[in-house]
Amino acid sequence: MTNLTEKQVITEIVRAAREQGLTVHSKNAQLNETGMDCQVVFAEDDTGMQWVLRKPRRSDVVERAYAEGRTLAFLRANLTADVPDWRIHTPELIAYPMLKGTPAAGIDLEQKQYVWNMNHQPPSDNFVHTLAGILAELHGTNQTAAGQSGIEVIMPEDFRRMTAESMVDVKNKLGVSKQLWERWQTWINDDAYWPGFSTLIHGDLHPPHILIDQNERVAGLLDWTEAKVADPAKDFVLYQTIFGEKETARLLEYYNQAGGRIWAKMHEHISEMQAAYPLEIAKFALQTQQEEHINMALEALGVKPG
Repeated sequence: MTNLTEKQVITEIVRAAREQGLTVHSKNAQLNETGMDCQVVFAEDDTGMQWVLRKPRRSDVVERAYAEGRTLAFLRANLTADVPDWRIHTPELIAYPMLKGTPAAGIDLEQKQYVWNMNHQPPSDNFVHTLAGILAELHGTNQTAAGQSGIEVIMPEDFRRMTAESMVDVKNKLGVSKQLWERWQTWINDDAYWPGFSTLIHGDLHPPHILIDQNERVAGLLDWTEAKVADPAKDFVLYQTIFGEKETARLLEYYNQAGGRIWAKMHEHISEMQAAYPLEIAKFALQTQQEEHINMALEALGVKPG
């Protein structure tokens, strides 16, 4: 696919949709290449409805998409925020009607930075309040029912153990700086940081996956590939990376008011999880085995390539 022109990619993905009986058109269709897992085309059907067409980039994406499909079915019945309604789901193509709202930000691939569609320095009260409410609702869903619907459930002690195992695995395969390794070990071995419960989480919550309305209220959430029942702090890590500790404290305050479950060292735990984010980059790189991803992981781990 890498050697195809934008027009050819659009034509190919639209053709795949039409083969599934969805009469979308190449004319005025737009290609979005920012996602690491899927190429995305936005196209219109005969009635003027906008559709999102996702073509997986790799086989591991296809496997994880089956889990995402189950997650979305559960969320549509249990969450008030909008989530995608997959009408077509094959190994070659995922298609759903475009949700209302605008992503809080897009990504400029050349500059490697967000292009904002909202006030973000700081985020508006509407944005923070509604995001906190949706997170409290998501984290408060019945995890037994989530598990019965096929969503992966990771108990608190298992999440902590798996994190520790990932640290060792990444250190052995890619390496990690001494300073970062010592910080990770202090965190992983201190009970005070870790929650005694798990919740249903989004798992990859950053601005392109958050849909807002004209008043900057959060209306929906996209891309549930990483959703599972696990440590709730994970849904705050990217927020803190982008907006900083002060804004995360504000979000946590609203989250608590909305019924979100917090604990004494929750914010410190989020900060330590943020310091361990290179693990996520490294696991992704080891999964794809692409040189670009490996180099990105090495840089995050504080290791010189080669």
